[in-house]
Amino acid sequence: MTGLGGAHAAFREWMPAMQALTEEALDRFLPPSSAVPAALHTAMRYAAMDGGKRVRPLLVFAAGALFDADRDSLMRAAAAVEMIHAYSLVHDDLPCMDNDSVRRGKPTLHVKYDEATAMLVGDALQAQAFGILAEGESDPLCRLELVQLLARASGSTGMCGGQAIDLASVGLTLSLTELEQMHRLKTGALLTASVLLGARCGKALSGAERAGLQAYAAAIGLAFQVVDDVLDATADSATLGKTAGKDAVANKPTYVTILGLEESRRLAQQLRSDAEKAIAPFGDKAQRLRDIAELIVQRKA
Repeated sequence: MTGLGGAHAAFREWMPAMQALTEEALDRFLPPSSAVPAALHTAMRYAAMDGGKRVRPLLVFAAGALFDADRDSLMRAAAAVEMIHAYSLVHDDLPCMDNDSVRRGKPTLHVKYDEATAMLVGDALQAQAFGILAEGESDPLCRLELVQLLARASGSTGMCGGQAIDLASVGLTLSLTELEQMHRLKTGALLTASVLLGARCGKALSGAERAGLQAYAAAIGLAFQVVDDVLDATADSATLGKTAGKDAVANKPTYVTILGLEESRRLAQQLRSDAEKAIAPFGDKAQRLRDIAELIVQRKA
């Protein structure tokens, strides 16, 4: 398992099991390739299946375990959040955005197919994600809350807003505060939604429970981006499964350009510590969330 570092045996067994369950959920909730329009459905499955670390679904399952959420609800939430993530990658890779040719070790979708198909795949994956959540959970109020959580994390005050700030920041000098704000939206919002979706599948959260989980997610969201920036500056394309060094080529502000390499690594470790403190009140039941924080900070790709 690449990037697992010193993770204990239980997590090394749990992680691939949850990744396999995510794959099962995606296979179940994505339209089959045989359904009309077959070409679009085949491309949707190409974008969403057979790739990635599945960090967001892992967070769904780990947070759900805190409150004994049922498997079907968690599978729906995991598939939904991964479809949103996959759609964002498809659109991010387009020539009008990052113009990348490799993702998850294979050709990006617009390279494999074409730009029009990539646009439609992203649109369709987004719609499919919300449909999955709307059709699950017997409690209509819970369904509404799950849809609302994912919508807020995905829109202009979440992931899309962060991407807009990112595109507008190319070639500019950002302060550390401005950089953090961008990544709390672009990366952190969907990671936070993953945690809250999993937890909400189990129960309605108290104010203290929600605050602890949000603080955890905010810390790992920034840590994820800090490590991404470090890897972009230090790893090769074969290891990453995507084009290395593209931030420098695009003249994008990063944690490495602002803080330097070693200080960025220290920040990632501090954020991991902050994440673990935030979930300390949950005790041993939060071990998987601690493991994922370690995975994010120690990963090599």
